[in-house]
Amino acid sequence: MSFFKITKPNQSRGPIDTEQKYDILSCNGLADICGVQVSALLRKDEGMRGTLYGVGVGPGNPKLMTCLAIETIERCPVIAVPAKGRDYALSYKIASGMVKGLEEKECLNLSTPMTRNREILERNYARAAEQIIACLCKGKDVAYLTLGDPAIYSTYIYIHRMVREQGYPAEMINGVPSFCAAAAKLGESLADRAQQLHILPSSYSIEEALDYPGTKVLMKAASRLPEVKKLLEERGTDAVMIENCGLEDEHIYLSVQEMPETAGYYTIILVR
Repeated sequence: MSFFKITKPNQSRGPIDTEQKYDILSCNGLADICGVQVSALLRKDEGMRGTLYGVGVGPGNPKLMTCLAIETIERCPVIAVPAKGRDYALSYKIASGMVKGLEEKECLNLSTPMTRNREILERNYARAAEQIIACLCKGKDVAYLTLGDPAIYSTYIYIHRMVREQGYPAEMINGVPSFCAAAAKLGESLADRAQQLHILPSSYSIEEALDYPGTKVLMKAASRLPEVKKLLEERGTDAVMIENCGLEDEHIYLSVQEMPETAGYYTIILVR
């Protein structure tokens, strides 16, 4: 039987070392201990721990999921979704179109509040990481289902970093980005020869970035759509908007004038 040590801070009298032994085979109580930092150097039986996988499920059409993404999800006994339940997660809906028996897997509901408050978000990510680590301690692999690719404006990456900082293995499985699917839908190239390509979060200020040469991809366009649309109109910019690319309710707007004032979360704008 192997054991590891933990150090628990005493907030009133400064940090002190309190050695407590926990059975590594079950990691009893790890996720329930608030504020505990577990050193990877003190864990012996690393083979007993599970692995976290951030799996990109692609832009919407389940058939665009990669073989590796499908195989990874099928292999993991636990899935995690960035929503209050699997029925509310678009990433789950996409994966269910290709992964058999998905509804039978244990599911962690890891919803994230729609806020820019860093403190609130960090607390939320920490809670999500704790729930995932509790599963990893039991030797269970966890597949976190995320839209598009986990390396592009994904909530997953913050949880990924926290889990790795605690000494647990975490990997990313690439997915097809939404803007690549949108370009394919339009039959257009995103960048030719020496042309530049810029990926921008339009939920923040983008006015200066619109002056960049080449193609601009405006992600999260729905969050400030009226302001973005007005800005593009004032500049006389050539742009195309795609809402819910690859899904049943997909909509394509071939000019700024055609764009509505509101749109769904899964909306991007391509600017030339």
